[in-house]
Amino acid sequence: MKQTEYLRYDATALADLIHRKEVTSAEVVAAATARAAQVDGQLNTICHEQFAEARSLPVPGSGLFAGVPMLLKDLAQEQAGHPCTMGSRALRSHIPDRDSEFVTRAREAGLIIIGRTATPEFGLKAITESRLWGPTRNPWDTARTPGGSSGGSGAAVAAGIVPMAGANDGGGSIRIPAAYNGLFGLMPSRGRISAGPHAAEGWTGASSDHVVSRTVRDSAAMLDVLAGSAAGDPFVIPKPSAPWRELMQESPGQLRIAVFTESPYGTEVAPECVEAVEQTARLLESLGHRVEYASPGYDGMALARCYMALYFGEVSALMAKAREQFAARDDDFELETRLLGMLGQAMPLPEYVRRRQQWNEFARALGDFFNSYDLYLSPTTGQMPARIGEMETPAHLKLMARLMLSLKAGKLVHKSGQVDQMVLDSLARTPFTQLANLTGTPAMSVPLYWTPEGLPVGVQLGAAHGGETRLLQLAAQLEEAAPWFTQYEKLDTAFG
Repeated sequence: MKQTEYLRYDATALADLIHRKEVTSAEVVAAATARAAQVDGQLNTICHEQFAEARSLPVPGSGLFAGVPMLLKDLAQEQAGHPCTMGSRALRSHIPDRDSEFVTRAREAGLIIIGRTATPEFGLKAITESRLWGPTRNPWDTARTPGGSSGGSGAAVAAGIVPMAGANDGGGSIRIPAAYNGLFGLMPSRGRISAGPHAAEGWTGASSDHVVSRTVRDSAAMLDVLAGSAAGDPFVIPKPSAPWRELMQESPGQLRIAVFTESPYGTEVAPECVEAVEQTARLLESLGHRVEYASPGYDGMALARCYMALYFGEVSALMAKAREQFAARDDDFELETRLLGMLGQAMPLPEYVRRRQQWNEFARALGDFFNSYDLYLSPTTGQMPARIGEMETPAHLKLMARLMLSLKAGKLVHKSGQVDQMVLDSLARTPFTQLANLTGTPAMSVPLYWTPEGLPVGVQLGAAHGGETRLLQLAAQLEEAAPWFTQYEKLDTAFG
């Protein structure tokens, strides 16, 4: 299979070609690995390749995506016998002894795993520039970030290495790379896809696994593959009456869609991100939907503080686990990670629990909002992708962080009010995605706008819990009205 031919197809079409014996799985995998060899030296998307293993695997006899190559994210999505570093030097020796449910189900669908993609340390940033793997670059502009934390997956799919790749989202990590790389990215409802067996819920329920893809139908079909509970999961969400890959072809009907473009944290929003939303709103109106400006009534800064409390607690727990199980030392963690861990250790347990309980307030407010609207529309991100190195902590702040760590000044930082500034510094570029994570509701980024300079800008649409069907139906309608697949031809040529 020629590479030019390989790049013309999404995963669904490749699976059909293999099923009809027009091409073999070996030919498709060879095209994927050849594309990786061609472009990954410039992009740095794959941190652990499994090319030889992929070529030696027997051809799957059945499965929705039998014989189609796929990349996994190197954060969760564990594979028995393969490293899972989570982008951290502290976990270089972490080799799981059993597959995650995600991997088990992907393999049952016949997908051929060809490697793992880079992520920032512990998936903590909206850029992918870990000290372990170095910077991953955006194929639309290699001087810029592909976002994070699924930045390696986003860049790999946009560049045509694979038609879709594993991703997960604890604060925007599916939707942000989808927006920055011109891809479709759906974060499912809390509990829709099992996090087992290594966890009950990702990030105490804030994180969900899925994929980034070039087409809506690939994401819908992968939801069919991945959705469902496993033994020991905390709860079960009923599946729809038919597969999502079929339901997405039905009309969503006339929807009531609320639009907002102001940051919930009061931070600046780039004009390109606003224009993308306004253009999408006009498109939605032309499709017969009712669109008006309105936003959910919740305290944005309160949500941001709750989100950062989650960061503090999760990072401190991850660091403790790495020390206990892998003999990690302080220097194995990046400076910012160590600072977050210290703040987690210094946060009083009642305060952490109170912040976790406050998620209910945001969920109730959003639930009331969905009594009046079917969906909301907002920017996916508040700013365009940063340049590589732009988000590096300045030297004077690094010095201050080291001083605080040496003095073990976590309690002092909490009392000083500096945490609020940390909140804004951390979330200012991506203020729109965390609401869905803390409320457990599905949201998607759709690539409907490109700037005159050729950079993609995603728009976000969110629904009530369990509302994936409506989102996918609307996404399919938008994809038909404003198709984006031909945009990838620019990248295929640029790296050809």
